[in-house]
Amino acid sequence: MGLLRTVKTAGYLGWAIEANWAEPFTFIAYAITRPIFSTLLLVLMYKVVAGGETSTALFAYIFLGNAFFMYTANILAGVGIVVHEDRERYEMLKYIYLAPIVTYFYLLGRCIPKLIITTLAVIVTLVFGVWMFDLSLTLSHLPLLVIGFPLGIIATLALGIMLASFTLLTARHGFFMAEGTAGVFYLVSGAVFPIEVLPNFLQLAALAFPITYWLEAIRRSLMAEPVSKILAAWSDEKLLLVLFVTTVASVFLSVAINRWMEYLARKQGKLDQVFNY
Repeated sequence: MGLLRTVKTAGYLGWAIEANWAEPFTFIAYAITRPIFSTLLLVLMYKVVAGGETSTALFAYIFLGNAFFMYTANILAGVGIVVHEDRERYEMLKYIYLAPIVTYFYLLGRCIPKLIITTLAVIVTLVFGVWMFDLSLTLSHLPLLVIGFPLGIIATLALGIMLASFTLLTARHGFFMAEGTAGVFYLVSGAVFPIEVLPNFLQLAALAFPITYWLEAIRRSLMAEPVSKILAAWSDEKLLLVLFVTTVASVFLSVAINRWMEYLARKQGKLDQVFNY
């Protein structure tokens, strides 16, 4: 019960900070409008560069990857600046660590608002794509969606908390670390193009991240035909197994890094050290 209370309270706090204490309807309207215009920008670039029709499998591949990658980008950006805000702006981080809570679950709770907002944005983006651009979606591999989707979310949350843990030892670089890390995942996870177009060493890096398998599972469950040649030969069972293993590894690595960074931060006096916000 104590862990759930920590997540709930941290989630409410994160929502208040994220919305800047605005009215829920106003903030949700903003949160929904933003991804629509981002999607329009992506579609425009696709039409100008590729000159293709929006009813093709390639467009669906790019559209779905961009839509669901919003989870990774938003969660990493959201939790990546939590430590910086609590320590620098509000100067409350030391009191959080004095409270009788597990700080890992506090960071998890701070991710929840981003998760909820992004879910609304993804739903609106998919509906917009079907309505405006004839995006063809199927449910030919429903188990991939039912099992693979939550695994990817868990992996993303673990990666976000891992990133936030590193910022315990940095000055004011949480936001830049989050943006940079999200950019790396955007490049190597096949978010907007198949990973086989990457150099060999980046293909190996892509196969080490659970986000790569998560996006492939989402696409395979919603698309009629595959696009990625490397992962298309994998069975659904193999894809889910690798996604599960990499997700579990991400969670264990996240917990271990979080404990190690907290130990170093306490030892070096970083929890209450302000770097002039």
